[in-house]
Amino acid sequence: MAPIMANLRTAASYARTGNVALAQIETDEAAARWKRLEPNASSPPAAYAPAELSGFLDGGRDRLTTITGALERGDNVAAGRELLAIRQAFHALRRHAGLYDLGDCIFEIAPAMETLRVAAIRYSEQPAPANAEETVAAASAFRDRLRRCNEWADGEIVAQGEFRRLIDGAIASSGEIAHAAMAGDGSLVHRYLIELQSFAQLLDFRYG
Repeated sequence: MAPIMANLRTAASYARTGNVALAQIETDEAAARWKRLEPNASSPPAAYAPAELSGFLDGGRDRLTTITGALERGDNVAAGRELLAIRQAFHALRRHAGLYDLGDCIFEIAPAMETLRVAAIRYSEQPAPANAEETVAAASAFRDRLRRCNEWADGEIVAQGEFRRLIDGAIASSGEIAHAAMAGDGSLVHRYLIELQSFAQLLDFRYG
C-alpha cells in the first residue's frame, strides 16, 4: 500500500492546485497497483480481517473509478474529496488492525490544522480576547500533535534534514502564531497561518 498511498497523496496535491493531467497520471498508477492487491484479499496479512480487507479493496476500487471520472470532468473538488476518503479508509483499516506509525500520525494532524485555521481566520476578522484564546488553544493542540509525530519517527527519518526542517518549522510556527494572537497582531497571525498550512501540506505529502 505504501506506493499507492504515495500516488494518492501526490494526486491530491495536484488536484488541489489544478494540475489535472498530473493528478490523472498518479491516479492511473494507483489504480493499476490497486488491481495487483485484489488477488491477495483471500489470504490477507495476519493483522487484517479478510472481510474488512476485502471491503476496503472493493471500496477503494470504486472510489478510484469515481476519481477518474471527476478528473475527466475537471471536478477537482470531487476528486479531492474521494482521494481523502480512500486515505481515511486506509488509516481506519490500519487502526482497526492495531497498526500505527509516523504516516498515521501525520495524517491525523489535519483536523487539528483545520481547527487552527478556523480559529486564526476568526481572530483575524475579529481580534477579540475570546478569539485570541481560541487561537492560542488551537495552536497548542496542533503543536502537541506535531511533537507526538516527531516521537513516532524512526531514527532514519529523524535524521533527515527535510523532516527536521518541516517538523521543527511547524512546531516553532505554532508557538509563534499563539504569541502573535496574544499580542493582538492579526496580520502576523495570518502570515503564520499560511506558513503552518504549507508545513502541514508538505508533511502530509512527504510523510503522510
